[in-house]
Amino acid sequence: MRLHVQELLANWQSMNKPSVPKRPHSLTHHGDTRVDPYYWLMDRGSEEVLSHLRNENDFLKSELKHLEPLTEELFQEMKNRIEETDNSVPSRKRSWWHYSRTVEGLQYPIVCRLKATDDDYTPPTIDPQTPIEGEEIVIDMNAEAGDSDFFSVGILAISFDDKWLAVGTDFEGNERHRVTFRSLVGESAPDDVIENVHYGSAWSTDSKYFFYTRVDDAWRPYQLWRHQLGTDASQDVLVFQEDNLQFNVGIGRSRDDKIIVVALSSSMTTECYWLPADNPTAELQLIEARRHGIEYSIDHFTDKNANAWWLKVTNEEAVDFRCLAKPVNGGEWREIIPHQPGNRLDGIDAFANFFTISTREDGYCVGRIVKALDGNDPFGDDFFQRSEVIDSGAKPSTLNCGGGEYDTPFVRISVTSLVTPAYIADINVETGERFIRKQQKVLGGYDESNYVTTRLWTTASDGQRLPISLVARRDLVDIHADGSMTAKKPSPFLLYGYGSYEVCIDPYFSVSRLSMLDRGVIYAIAHIRGGGEMGRNFYLQGKLNQKPTTFSDFVAITRDLIAKGWTTPDQLAAMGGSAGGLLMGGVVNLAPELYKAVVADVAFVDALTSMLDETLPLTAGEWEEWGDPIKDEVAYKVMKSYSPYDNVSATNADGSTRIYPHMYVTGGLNDSRVGFWEPTKYVLKLRDVNPDNVVYLKTEMGAGHGGPSGRYDSWRDGCQESAFVLSELGATKLFSENSK
Repeated sequence: MRLHVQELLANWQSMNKPSVPKRPHSLTHHGDTRVDPYYWLMDRGSEEVLSHLRNENDFLKSELKHLEPLTEELFQEMKNRIEETDNSVPSRKRSWWHYSRTVEGLQYPIVCRLKATDDDYTPPTIDPQTPIEGEEIVIDMNAEAGDSDFFSVGILAISFDDKWLAVGTDFEGNERHRVTFRSLVGESAPDDVIENVHYGSAWSTDSKYFFYTRVDDAWRPYQLWRHQLGTDASQDVLVFQEDNLQFNVGIGRSRDDKIIVVALSSSMTTECYWLPADNPTAELQLIEARRHGIEYSIDHFTDKNANAWWLKVTNEEAVDFRCLAKPVNGGEWREIIPHQPGNRLDGIDAFANFFTISTREDGYCVGRIVKALDGNDPFGDDFFQRSEVIDSGAKPSTLNCGGGEYDTPFVRISVTSLVTPAYIADINVETGERFIRKQQKVLGGYDESNYVTTRLWTTASDGQRLPISLVARRDLVDIHADGSMTAKKPSPFLLYGYGSYEVCIDPYFSVSRLSMLDRGVIYAIAHIRGGGEMGRNFYLQGKLNQKPTTFSDFVAITRDLIAKGWTTPDQLAAMGGSAGGLLMGGVVNLAPELYKAVVADVAFVDALTSMLDETLPLTAGEWEEWGDPIKDEVAYKVMKSYSPYDNVSATNADGSTRIYPHMYVTGGLNDSRVGFWEPTKYVLKLRDVNPDNVVYLKTEMGAGHGGPSGRYDSWRDGCQESAFVLSELGATKLFSENSK
């Protein structure tokens, strides 16, 4: 199936690849002029642009037609491992259990609910094949979607009295929702319709008012509105408007349902307001005014004596955050979780009788439980010391905790690893007993013992330790007496990375990944700076003017994996999406010789031009992440030094011809986060500088940043990318067949 390299290049050079006219456009800032011949491709309404995108899609389909059998093979393998008719674990909210069902052949979930017994917090056992007595369908997303090419529900909010449902739907992928209201008790549905609604919402306690946010022309949530059920949206009240272009407006209810919190946040600064949920027309009350560089989040806790408390997690005087508490009715903040340098405090969740604490320690997610004390001080002087660490099993693994109803006696956790199918459990806080509620089923006889996972470490040039989460078939590695692992020989390898926004790419189990592993491919996640895996400083060292560190970290990890015999450049593929697509573009400019193939999804590859255009969605709000190249010449120069589109080159530093890895690049026509024109221009420029550069573009013509919305469509999309990678790495046959 894999063509010989010379034959492939010869065929590629003779192909009639899609092209468009060059119409030079000058962009001058800080005395520096860049000329962009493809700037005009930003015109989404141009038939010439749309025609080019369709031509690119047709070209990819034609030239990768030989991969269709492999794509179908991967798709069927994936389907055969998944229990397509299934249900989630019920989660209690007030007097109802809520869960979702999936049905074989249907693209979207069906959301259901079941009446709960007053004091019973043990979730009911649901048969995936049969509706349980008393089950009510809250919303069937398949019926809502109809035959639409794209469908997403961004708001699904049930009123406090459990009688009304607010539904926000998106049929384009642009993340602007149309909110309608439905009765869950058989009453006539109101005609209320609210357009252009963003994520986030809150109902008032009397279930008469619904709060929501709206976005401006740059897709920034900047307004908070209050809607009264049963009235026309034209009568809605504007509660708050944020005019600072770098701040977003968010809204939610506290877990104890007592208050509604409004958070105004930039990448570096927070300001929170609140109002009583039972007094929805009250004025917003400020918690703490914004101070540049100070971030905080707020939770509300009502103790056993009905005393109300604020809990604040903040970076003030604590790079990796600390937690403070004070009574709502007055008093001073007191520290209950101190700063632990290097161990990031991610958050605290308050329940009626206990708290859960989420931290990051040595690159891992760590969860803790601490019981609330009786009396007037529910925290005590040894709050963090009294906490108990939740066991997440063998590492590297990922644990999440904190979900559930306020009055629950259980802590709900989810645990997974690169080899362990995810499971959900409830821990009884009083007894410590753990109840496994559900574990992801892998059909077809998955045997975890056939695979191994480990944490490797690389040292960057400045001495920073960089973790790598790796998974492989057991027969590809040697396991030593101390538990460490080395490769038996270099193998086909896929390295994934992201490295932005303090996002942590934690190890998780993937059914689709098994098809790669079973073809002898080793998979690893490069935990690089710009992400938050190793604490806040790990993030800070990979943002703003230090952003180039992100790319050099990925290259350092790549070189180390090759040097230690895990793989070779001819066997190595890399993958990343969105800001991870920026990463892919950056590393192939730094070291194109290290990679055989690269997948760059919804790739943010024209970073400098986008950050210079404040009319584009999200640009102004991103300046605190990437820098403001309009006002700051240093930021401009740094960004220009790594922006992939600006650094595509025909030659290497020594003057030799540069050949880029074979690349599979994607975009979304309706993407409001990364403009479709960025990957489009990038692909054209790669072909321009060297006709030997093998690069394909796929644009979702009816979707946005997240790609296809239906699960089967999404699976098939992923299988096509996997087929491309496997073909490039010469690993298209199952490992048992390769071994013959």
